[in-house]
Amino acid sequence: MGGISKNDVEKYLENNPQFAKEYFDRKLRVEALGDIFKVSPGDVKEGISFKEMTKLEESNLLFELMLEIQDESAVMERTVHKVLQRVAQLLEADRCSMFIYRSRNGTPEVATRLLDITPTSTYESCLVPPEKEIFFPMDIGIVGWVAHTKKLYNIPDVKKNDHFSDFVDQRTGYTTVNMLTTAITLGKEVLAVIMAVNKKTAPEFSKADEEVFKKYINFISVAFKQYHTTYLYNIESRKSQMLLWSANKVFEELTDIERQFHKALYTIRLYLNCERYSVGLLDMTKEKEFYDEWPVKLGEAEPYKGPKTPDGREVNFYKIIDYILLGKEEIKVIPSPPADHWCLSSGLPTYVAENGFICNMINAPADDFFNFQKEAFDETGWVVKNVLSLPIVNKKEEIVGVATFYNRKDGKPFDEYDEQLTEMLTQFLGWSVLNTDTYDKMNKLENRKDIAQEMLMYQTKATPDEIESILPYKEKLEKECIEDCDEKDLLRILRGELPEPAEVELYEFHFSDFPVDEYDLIKCGIRMFFELNVVEKFKVPAEVLTRWMYTVRKGYRDITYHNWRHGFNVGQTMFTLLMTGKIKKYYSDLEAFAMVAAAFCHDIDHRGTNNLYQMKSSSPLAKLHGSSILERHHLEYSKTLLQDESLNIFQNLNKRQNEVILHLFEVAIIATDLALYFKKRTMFQKIVDAIEKMEKEEDAIKYITMDPTKKEVIMAMMMTGCDLSAITKPWEVQSEVAIMVANEFWEQGDLERTVLQQQPIPMMDRNKADELPKLQVGFIDFVCTFVYKEFSRFHREITPMLNGLLNNRVQWKKRQEIYEEKLKALEEEKKKMEEEAAKRGGGGGGGGGGGGGEDNGKSKTCTIL
Repeated sequence: MGGISKNDVEKYLENNPQFAKEYFDRKLRVEALGDIFKVSPGDVKEGISFKEMTKLEESNLLFELMLEIQDESAVMERTVHKVLQRVAQLLEADRCSMFIYRSRNGTPEVATRLLDITPTSTYESCLVPPEKEIFFPMDIGIVGWVAHTKKLYNIPDVKKNDHFSDFVDQRTGYTTVNMLTTAITLGKEVLAVIMAVNKKTAPEFSKADEEVFKKYINFISVAFKQYHTTYLYNIESRKSQMLLWSANKVFEELTDIERQFHKALYTIRLYLNCERYSVGLLDMTKEKEFYDEWPVKLGEAEPYKGPKTPDGREVNFYKIIDYILLGKEEIKVIPSPPADHWCLSSGLPTYVAENGFICNMINAPADDFFNFQKEAFDETGWVVKNVLSLPIVNKKEEIVGVATFYNRKDGKPFDEYDEQLTEMLTQFLGWSVLNTDTYDKMNKLENRKDIAQEMLMYQTKATPDEIESILPYKEKLEKECIEDCDEKDLLRILRGELPEPAEVELYEFHFSDFPVDEYDLIKCGIRMFFELNVVEKFKVPAEVLTRWMYTVRKGYRDITYHNWRHGFNVGQTMFTLLMTGKIKKYYSDLEAFAMVAAAFCHDIDHRGTNNLYQMKSSSPLAKLHGSSILERHHLEYSKTLLQDESLNIFQNLNKRQNEVILHLFEVAIIATDLALYFKKRTMFQKIVDAIEKMEKEEDAIKYITMDPTKKEVIMAMMMTGCDLSAITKPWEVQSEVAIMVANEFWEQGDLERTVLQQQPIPMMDRNKADELPKLQVGFIDFVCTFVYKEFSRFHREITPMLNGLLNNRVQWKKRQEIYEEKLKALEEEKKKMEEEAAKRGGGGGGGGGGGGGEDNGKSKTCTIL
């Protein structure tokens, strides 16, 4: 038999193409694949060899893969399946598989995603549904080891490998002999593990197989990275949207936790990527009422032995909100849900509430620990598959509820990113509970404030008998109920009961309250409003005016100086400045009404200590008001009185007039803070300078009345002048008032020494009481003189106040000089006694031989010391 020629071989191969292809695939394809990236369709010419044709075939296949990878709508698993089909064919592997890497419940694991891929397998048959997944932690099997090390392994015999586990083989009934496997990574993060198992034509995979495997893995890696990057982008996008919208709704609804959670969760439902979710709200009661514990203590009832939250509360879901997102959207709110409600019957929410764990479950109905319903829940056929349940924890680390999410929309199990997303959401919702808690506390504080105000009003508000003592309607009109009396008759009776202004010198700057008892001062105060002609003009009810005046008097505490008498004196001085001092011409009747009323209230509920003491002692008032502490308290107290309709002397004014009244109250009362005096006195001086240059009274009136700010500055200085007016009274009055003021200061000094453990300033120190004249002179010179000097320039009618001030300064200066002379005499006498003592001491030392004449009589011991 002759040799076979080349022509014979070619003829045979042409007649048997199938044999030629099989032979090439077995003998030459791996060699050809080494150059598949070096050829392009343009390089192929006529008369190409079969090996070159295979290069072209592989190039076309890879080109198709690249196009598919670029397609955003492509399914990553389908692309990987197509690549692994080719790998199985090229490597002559029995099959290929892909294990996905993920983390659930904080534990890394690998799970089957594509199994048993062959050159002829279909995608659907290889894709592992979530309920049939085989998953295991990273410390099991070669797959876990590959994911851990991120390296390529060619294992000739798996049974000789220390990391091999037949866990998957037992589940699938397959026997693994050898494998070629590697990990798909993105940076340091593992995404998946790819493997080719059981070489069909050889006992193990060759080095050439490894090269081909690596090159195709590169394409899988590109597909995976694109998918994962897109997935992470989607996660971050959802996260930002969820935070944005939940924050929007959380701060929009502050009334209660149920409405807050409902609004937030309903708004972000589109970003949760699940078919259904429920929120169970837990009862926050930590301790039972004492009467609820009696049956247990008496043995009539069994003590609670059920689950408890980590902080010791009984696990009791008082409400469940069920959100259905699949198909027709629906929301169900179940108050006091029964234990057999489908959201609770599985036991998972109770378990999460008891332990505070995140539970991410695959194929939940198959779990033996929990009792999930395996059948459909309703006529729609919806069933539970995968479940993610998380506790909602507030800032105090108390579990306030449990959020449970069912079935990811894409059918896959919830992964670590879903856990992070929902944990972020529940954490945010938990922290937002602080808003509702704060709102609830504010409501309770508001209610307590209202109750305290009601109690205060009950104790402070003038009683019917007290009103009757000033407005004797029963005696005069013979009617039992004041509501049955005509308002004109009441005003007539009230006016008749009031003292005449001349009798008590209401119009005089030298007015003294000493001859008038406190009861009659109330009548005098009411008389001033009649003198201002504001009672009839603004329709102030006689009963309301009487009750308000009497209540203001009761609002002042019984302290040494800042009591009702001081409050009345300031109101009387304001009235006198307006009427006798002729300042009323710059103000309307409404403004004058407000100014006198504010003057009466300016120190209401004074505590006998100043603002500095409030700050030093960290009193509630200091914490409430940052500046002008007591003045703001007096203002708030005054407003509180006016909020009661039976005390609101401005009740018949319109809204705009009421706004003016409240603003003037604020300006007048806050202006009594001496800390503000030095800020406003320069502005007042400029106004006075401008007025002095005007020849016509009309020009001065227009200059002031046309500018509301100038009117406010003048009013503020008037309040200062009224508050300090005791310094301008006749000496017999001023000297007594000065002692009262000093006593109140000394009482504060005693508190500073005993309570605050601080040394008081000389003005507050009763041990330096002899320095009172000196302090009074300094106060007159530094504070008071400017006020009354400028007012006397502003209006000559106010000069009596300046004269009274200067006269009192003379008196205090005399006493200061007397005190200083006595002090000087005492110092001289003390010095003389010291000198005599020194001489006696020196003579005794010389006689005793303690020192010679050269030591000038000094003790040697003292000299040494």
